[in-house]
Amino acid sequence: MASIIGVASSPFPTQTSHLLPSRSNSISSLIQLKRDSVRRLLLLRVNCSSRQVGDAETESESKVVLPDTSADTGFSAYNWCAALGGIGFLETSYLTFLKFTNSEAFCPVGDGASCGNILNSSYSAVFGVPLSLIGMVAYGVVAILGIQLGQKSRPLGIGEANGRLVLLGTTTSMAAASAYFLYILSTKFTGEFCPYCLASVLLSFSLFVSSIKGLGFQEVQKDVGIQLLIVLLVVSTLNNSYSDSQPANTGSAMSEMEYFTTEITSESTPFAISLAKHLRSIGAKMYGAFWCSHCQEQKQMFGREAAKLLDYVECFPYGLKKGTYMIDACQEAKLEGFPTWVINGEVLSGEKKLSELAALSGFDMKEELTEAK
Repeated sequence: MASIIGVASSPFPTQTSHLLPSRSNSISSLIQLKRDSVRRLLLLRVNCSSRQVGDAETESESKVVLPDTSADTGFSAYNWCAALGGIGFLETSYLTFLKFTNSEAFCPVGDGASCGNILNSSYSAVFGVPLSLIGMVAYGVVAILGIQLGQKSRPLGIGEANGRLVLLGTTTSMAAASAYFLYILSTKFTGEFCPYCLASVLLSFSLFVSSIKGLGFQEVQKDVGIQLLIVLLVVSTLNNSYSDSQPANTGSAMSEMEYFTTEITSESTPFAISLAKHLRSIGAKMYGAFWCSHCQEQKQMFGREAAKLLDYVECFPYGLKKGTYMIDACQEAKLEGFPTWVINGEVLSGEKKLSELAALSGFDMKEELTEAK
C-alpha cells in the first residue's frame, strides 16, 4: 500500500509544478493585452484631440480671414466717398465763386430765373455764412477722409477708427441738412427748379449710405444716439438761422409779383449828372425795390441819364414771391425801408432831394465846374 501510494502520489507534484508556470504566463499575457488596449485607446484619444485642435485652428484661421474681406468691402465704400466728395467739392466751389463775385449761375435745366431765385434767397446763407461755402468745406473733409481711409492710412492723423466716426458724423449732418432744404424747396419754392440744389441732395444721401456701408451696420447701430443728436443740432441751427434772417418788411402779407422795370421819363440836368457821378465816386449806394413807388420817384429826380450813373442795388432782382426775400447785400445793410441811401457809412432812409444828397455827400457844384474848366 505504501508503495502504491508513493508511486501514485509522485505524479501530482510534478503536474502541479508544470501547470503553475502556464497559468502565470496566461495571466501575464492578459495583462499585456490589457495594457496594449489601454495604450491604443490613449493613442486614439490623442489623435482625436489633435484633430479637434487642428479643426479649431482651421476655424479660427477662417474667422480671422473674414474681417479682412469685410474690410475690403468697407474701403471700396470709402473710395466712393472720395469720388462723390470730390464732385460735391467742385460744385460748391463753383457756387461759392458765384456768391462772392455776385455772378449769375448757369442753369442747364429749367428756368434760369428760378434757379437764381433760390440760390440768392435768404436760405442760401446760415448766420450770414454762404451755404455753398459750408458745403465746400464739408465735401472737402469727406473727400480727404475717403481717400485716406481707402488707402488704409491714418486719416488726418486721428486714427482709422476715429476717422470713420468723423466721416459718419459729417455725412449724417450733410444728409440732415439736405433733407431740411428739400422740405424748404417743396414748401417755399413751389414750381421752382434748382438743379444744383437737387444734385447736392443726391450727393449728400449717397455719401451717407456709403459711409454706413464702410463702417458696417453693427458699428453704426452703436452710434445711433450720436447720429440723432447731430440731426437735432443741424435742424435747430438752421431753424434759428432762418427765423432770425427774415425781415419784417418782406412778410408773406405782400402779394406775389414778377420782376419788372419802370422807365425813367424825365431829363437829367447837368447838376443831377454831376451829383450822380460824385455819389458813385465816393461809393454811395441806393437800395430799392422794383415795386417801390418812392424808389421810382427818387430816380425821376435824377432823370434818365443820371439814374443810370447811380450805384443802385435792387433788393428783389428775381421778383417778389412766397419764400423769396431780399438778397444778401440788402440784408447785410439792415434796411428799414425803401429807398435807403448809404453815404460815407451813414444809412439814410426815404427819398432825398438832390440838394440834400449834395450836402450829405459833400458835393460842391462850383468846385466841379472849376475842375471841369
